[in-house]
Amino acid sequence: MTHSYPQLFTVFRQAALTGLFATLSIAASAQVATVTGLESLEAFVKNTKSGRAAFTQVVTSPARDGQAPKVKTSSGSFEFLRPNRFKFVYKKPFEQSIVSDGQTLWLHDVDLNQVTARKLSQVLGGTPAAVIAAAADLKTLQADFTLVPRPDKDGLEWVEATPKTKDGQVQNILVGFKESGKGSELAVLEILDSFGQRSVMRFSQFEVNPALGAATFQFKPPAGADLIRQ
Repeated sequence: MTHSYPQLFTVFRQAALTGLFATLSIAASAQVATVTGLESLEAFVKNTKSGRAAFTQVVTSPARDGQAPKVKTSSGSFEFLRPNRFKFVYKKPFEQSIVSDGQTLWLHDVDLNQVTARKLSQVLGGTPAAVIAAAADLKTLQADFTLVPRPDKDGLEWVEATPKTKDGQVQNILVGFKESGKGSELAVLEILDSFGQRSVMRFSQFEVNPALGAATFQFKPPAGADLIRQ
């Protein structure tokens, strides 16, 4: 049996196989009306050291050979702790996980009982997780991404992050923020990959700076799992 991976999971899986590998909630400026997506991103990276949220993800593949585009929907949870610790857990339609303990990236397909492990340093740069969980400040992000504020749309503030590495799996990342009682909060994350697939992730129930320890991001391959180290 084989599974079609959610796009974000596929990006990391491709990293594990080929050597390859966008923000949640931030404290807003007092002058909310003048805050741009880039300023929201900068504040998020600086002030949000940990986070937890639910997400839904819709991946649309380009139409091919006269056929309509394929649309796939998944959902799950996300947690992170700077620097470089994060966990994406897909609940539906298949149970799959992406876990970084700060050193190793683990990819786990529950149904297939298969785990892939790779050094995080070899696969993180230029990916959505790098924008969300890796950098300590905007300057660090700008080493790997070209960051450009985009016009407000659909009531959101947007910033575009384009990886400077041209041979990666991601073409660009769009991050949309909305205003809430907690300040600026991530509403939408759009990822366009090198195959023309577009992924739209929508976050909800976000918690700012929850008490998460390093143990939250430890991963141990299940007994009997097929373990592949890259």
